[in-house]
Amino acid sequence: MGLKDLHLKFKQGLQLRRILKINTGFKKKEANITKKPSWMMPAVSHGHHVVEGYDESDCDYFRVQREQIEELELWLFGVSDPRIGDGVTKYMQAHLFDNKPKESYIKGKSQETMKKAYLSAKSKVGDAQETEEANGVGSVSAMVIDGEKLVLANMGNYRAIVCREGLAHEIGSRHKQSPKRSWSSRFFKASNKQSKSSDLVVGDEKIENDTEFVILASSGIWEVMKYQEAVNLIRNIEDPQAAAKYLAKEASNRLSRSNISCLIIRFD
Repeated sequence: MGLKDLHLKFKQGLQLRRILKINTGFKKKEANITKKPSWMMPAVSHGHHVVEGYDESDCDYFRVQREQIEELELWLFGVSDPRIGDGVTKYMQAHLFDNKPKESYIKGKSQETMKKAYLSAKSKVGDAQETEEANGVGSVSAMVIDGEKLVLANMGNYRAIVCREGLAHEIGSRHKQSPKRSWSSRFFKASNKQSKSSDLVVGDEKIENDTEFVILASSGIWEVMKYQEAVNLIRNIEDPQAAAKYLAKEASNRLSRSNISCLIIRFD
């Protein structure tokens, strides 16, 4: 074999190695965007409870809805005061679920759609009632997207609290988003210091292994207990229905004067 032939084979071998490296990198990139199999998704369970008052027309409105759009599973949960009623749900149904959008649209636009749903529902209350009374309306919602993403919204003194590794976290949209989650735990409040009752807060985050459950509750819960206290009371109650009932009854025993309603969402 001549020197020229040896040089040619060496050159061809080098080119082949480069091709193999490029193909390997491409396959690795494809693997990173592969969707998780269903058995890796957390199971979603839920339960709710309301302490009924003297006037049944003044009871809170609950919503639990499951939608299947192709291979995407969506859950919508909500607790609203009677003035908001099903206004948020109807908007989400008409502007998101009924359109059967693609997965990328749902994951990318769900937070924006939730915000518009709340603004629409509140504006209708404002049209029907005095402005001062409309500013005091309350509602809280959660949307679970394929067991991977959590979109939360609350308005008035209704709150969504996430339990991660036993710690209570409140959504907050006034701070810069962290690269890992849409809100960072250091931005959550340790106490129940309320912002203006008319404030609307919307946020989203990835559901991870340390995401245990979510509490959606009315002002009647939060005026008699702190967020961490509520988490501590029900963390060891595996049945979400029993947990919701226990939390609501505890608020009633503490003589809460507002509507007492709560909905628990567990990820197992």
